[in-house]
Amino acid sequence: MKVWLLLGLLLVHVALEDVTGQHPPKNKRPKEPGENRIKPTNKKVKPKIPKIKDRDSADSMPKSQSIMIQMLDKGRFQKPAATLSLMAGQTLELRCKGNRIGWSYPAYLDTFKDSRLSVKQQERYGQLTLVNSTAADTGEFSCWGQLCNGYICRRDEAKTGSTYIFFTEKGELFVPSPSYFDVVYLNPDRQAVVPCRVTVLSAKVTLHREFPAKEIPANGTDIVYDMKRGFVYLHPHSDHQGVVYCKAEAGGKSQISVKYQLLYVEVPSGPPSTTILASSNKVKGGDDISVLCTVLGEPDVEVEFRWIYPGQKDERPVRIQDTWRLIHRGLAHTTRISQSVMTVEDFETIDAGYYICTAQNLRGQTTVATTVEFS
Repeated sequence: MKVWLLLGLLLVHVALEDVTGQHPPKNKRPKEPGENRIKPTNKKVKPKIPKIKDRDSADSMPKSQSIMIQMLDKGRFQKPAATLSLMAGQTLELRCKGNRIGWSYPAYLDTFKDSRLSVKQQERYGQLTLVNSTAADTGEFSCWGQLCNGYICRRDEAKTGSTYIFFTEKGELFVPSPSYFDVVYLNPDRQAVVPCRVTVLSAKVTLHREFPAKEIPANGTDIVYDMKRGFVYLHPHSDHQGVVYCKAEAGGKSQISVKYQLLYVEVPSGPPSTTILASSNKVKGGDDISVLCTVLGEPDVEVEFRWIYPGQKDERPVRIQDTWRLIHRGLAHTTRISQSVMTVEDFETIDAGYYICTAQNLRGQTTVATTVEFS
């Protein structure tokens, strides 16, 4: 009886092992650790590149869209190219989409407050109109949208438009200059431009020295030609000084530009270098006195003077005269000397004290002072 009981328990144990898969099948070998359990196949699968991600990455970059169109006759319009050529006398109308549009155009039109130019803001676009155009109007016309918070606005770089327009006029290969002779200052720390721009896109332009007479090559290293600016001196130095002019050739015709005097500048850029000097620091009653404020600076940088003096609160009458001139300091160096002179006549006790001069230019200001005593 016990034998049959033991045999029955053994059979149940074997059956349970088969059900739970404790033993591998006899016709298959056990897998080694780390062995790939996927059957190898010779079928080639071409990898798919997800295009959606590329689109997403491109959309994440801000896109700048041109908002400018040029109005043509009979209600037609077009997107203007980077450069346009129009005949002088034509009416130019540009529109830029947006309810707040800023404009930039050749400074010539702003300088003389030209009535031929009209800039208006319509409900959905800004409008620039130029009638009776001339060769002098040649230049860059650009617009941009404005992002405003109350009265404070900033330029929207994502919404801009621009075009450079050549206004071609018979007998005018160069953009006309208001004078027959101009001065270009050569600063060692920045580029200098001889502004002989042309009105014909295809014109060939060369630069020439008057004495000794020779052509100055635009070699791309020291000098380059930019049709929108003129001849650019990339690294000005004193050897570039002298009188130069430009020559343009187009359609079998040639023309000479105005002449340009190139002057090398000695004084570096910065706030005014200022000194103050009184004709006397001790003055007797009834005498006259002068206080001189002097600035040495760049030839093309204007200087403004302001004075504070002892008799100012009593409205003491004084005479102030401002002057400037160019001077040559050493070989091939040019400097602008600006001076302001304050004169006090019939010196009194209320005139004794500090005389303070403040000189200011676009790069800053400098204040100097001197004392004058009553003796």
